[in-house]
Amino acid sequence: VTHLADYLDMFSKNLESRGVKVHWAKDAQEFNEIVLGILKDHNVKKMVKSKSMLTEECEMNPYLEQHGIDVVETDLGERIIQLLGQKPSHIVMPAIHLKREEVGKMFEEKGISKEIGNYDPTYLTRCARHHLRDQFMEAGAGMTGCNFGVAATGDCVVCTNEGNADMTTSMPKLHIVAMGIEKLVPDYKSLAVFQRLLCRCGTGQPTTAFTSHFRQARPGAEMHVVLVDNGRSDILADKDHWQTLKCMRCGACMNTCPVYRRSGGYSYTYFIPGPIGVNLGMLKNPQKYSDNVSACTLCLSCDNVCPSKVGPGSQIYVWRQSLEKLGKADPVKKAMSNGMKYLFDRPALYTTALKFAPLVNLVPECCTHFSNWNAWGIGHAMPEFAKKSFHQLWKEGKVK
Repeated sequence: VTHLADYLDMFSKNLESRGVKVHWAKDAQEFNEIVLGILKDHNVKKMVKSKSMLTEECEMNPYLEQHGIDVVETDLGERIIQLLGQKPSHIVMPAIHLKREEVGKMFEEKGISKEIGNYDPTYLTRCARHHLRDQFMEAGAGMTGCNFGVAATGDCVVCTNEGNADMTTSMPKLHIVAMGIEKLVPDYKSLAVFQRLLCRCGTGQPTTAFTSHFRQARPGAEMHVVLVDNGRSDILADKDHWQTLKCMRCGACMNTCPVYRRSGGYSYTYFIPGPIGVNLGMLKNPQKYSDNVSACTLCLSCDNVCPSKVGPGSQIYVWRQSLEKLGKADPVKKAMSNGMKYLFDRPALYTTALKFAPLVNLVPECCTHFSNWNAWGIGHAMPEFAKKSFHQLWKEGKVK
């Protein structure tokens, strides 16, 4: 990303030299308008699309549907949550929060599954396959995301395990690529490294089942590439958080995050959950998404597993330091932090406080478990303070 301007120029020129039409969108609104304009020019009423977090970011599907365009997700997980009217709970496995019974019942209601009560995953997958084949045949356009753009050659690289991106581009004669400007790599040598990293960190595979390179439209067809900024230039100029643009969206930070693993994707207010979502939400609108910053234990496990060395946990720590400046610091937490600092800075006072701490054990349970005062206490037993501190026991020779 440090040479982004040069790579973007090289990438767009390579595409245009092969007859691909390149569009530039400064924000989500312009992106949606460009896509709608292309579809209207070709009288498209139904569009199939492979997985793309960029279209989620720009809320493209609702926009197109409001203008009479039927958008069909072809990634199985995305199609499932689209039919359920839900949002993705994970950026790689969007329907991971659902049980097969829930999927099977929904397929029965939608007429996709014909065998009532058959919730076998293989059977349900075959039902989805037959269902999507009809959508591919009827669609007037296909849209793919873009995992990587190769600047030196103008390749749009899409990684899938279902082959849906290939079907999306093989059947319709109009292919639209939605791509964030940060997705560029210099050449094939760099692509080989990042593609393997994406697969291993995303799903644990050596490589995805399909790695498709789209360079130009087939004879008689048309290809458009829409390059989207939508705040990415501002992120690049942010000296504290520009590393976020290096994110490959592999989801490794979510898989290791103790908060995400216990609470799931819907506990976050930004559409991308997990550590990277906390950072992206703050970069998008810190006033709106500041509550997500507290959804972090600062264990920094995400820093250790991140293949791009984005350092999402370290960046969350930086965001926490700015909450006061943003006017979003919790006054109760702030008062408690100041009180603890005052106490820990004075050893004599701290020692005295330890002696009186066991008095808290005498507080009635109804007070500690009252929902308006302590919501956490409703489902947890309050730990008791020890009658003697470790330091006292050590002095008395009771610790060996």
